Amino acid sequence: MAPTRLAEKLARIAHDPSGAKDFIICDAKDSDMGFGAAHTGAVYDAAGKATPRFKTRAQFLEQIRAIVRQDIVDCMLMGVGNCVRLAGDEKLFLGSKMAVAVRANDASDVWAVRHGGYMSTPSVPFRTAELAHVGAGNPDLALADICLYSVTFNNDVEADHRSLTAFKAFRQEVEALGFPYFLEVFNPNAASGLDPKLMPHYVNDCIIRSLAAVPERMRPKFLKVAYNGPRALEELAGYDPKLIVGVLGGSSGTTHDCLKLVHDAKKYGARVALFGRKINLAEDPLGIIAQMRAVADGEVSPEEGVNAYHAGLAKQKLRPYRPLADDLAVTEAVLQPAA
Repeated sequence: MAPTRLAEKLARIAHDPSGAKDFIICDAKDSDMGFGAAHTGAVYDAAGKATPRFKTRAQFLEQIRAIVRQDIVDCMLMGVGNCVRLAGDEKLFLGSKMAVAVRANDASDVWAVRHGGYMSTPSVPFRTAELAHVGAGNPDLALADICLYSVTFNNDVEADHRSLTAFKAFRQEVEALGFPYFLEVFNPNAASGLDPKLMPHYVNDCIIRSLAAVPERMRPKFLKVAYNGPRALEELAGYDPKLIVGVLGGSSGTTHDCLKLVHDAKKYGARVALFGRKINLAEDPLGIIAQMRAVADGEVSPEEGVNAYHAGLAKQKLRPYRPLADDLAVTEAVLQPAA
């Protein structure tokens, strides 16, 4: 497969961690592996209010096509089913430098189905995906460039042992295939007995400890972790320059939440932003991506990006979900100034 922007940027960062200016933006369109029918987002009525109905898979796939045509994000993450449909059947990425990624596992802590209770109990390893379906290990047939594996540590020896054992088996599989991966590490999803103020240190230590005996050639190409504040991110990003850190987006939030997270992540050492709901659930996914890129490149501040985004909505005659003043608010606690 031809070199992708993701591979080129990762190579520059690895070669010169302190000097490279690259910041990677990825779109996480793998939400169907967690949320079921609701993953596509609500349909809004003419008054700009959410209805009980959800967008269809066809509409979700069309959003992916539009984002590929826009050609700003560096990597598109999908489930294997949608990857085979778009990258295989439709050849959507043919001639594109956008990397294609697939989610390799769907442990129980991402089973966010309506009325279910799976997410409140310690994560249980599980994999629906079979990497052979995207041609992993065969460059002539491969539909994806890289895969994502996720792990959740819960300070529970039996649960964490199961997760680490499954992660080891996965690493052995991709090593045999010669297929690269990146690693997503969620914060504890169940009661862990940890003081919330100390939890970020716990997560950082779990990441570092779990990779300590893994040779560099088999470590993840980058990490995808929750943004747990400046100190935790600086600690993890500063520990080993060869361990490239990225942040996940979390809930949709305001437009300012989205753009400030990109800004703060870069400021405190992250080199990747991999957002799902913050893009998928925006009024204008292409518009929010454009502003994420502008903020990441230092062209605008987060506040300027929010204003530009709303100006774009007005130009397209798209009704915003919230007034500009409300959308300029920072609502996520981890992005608030320290008391």
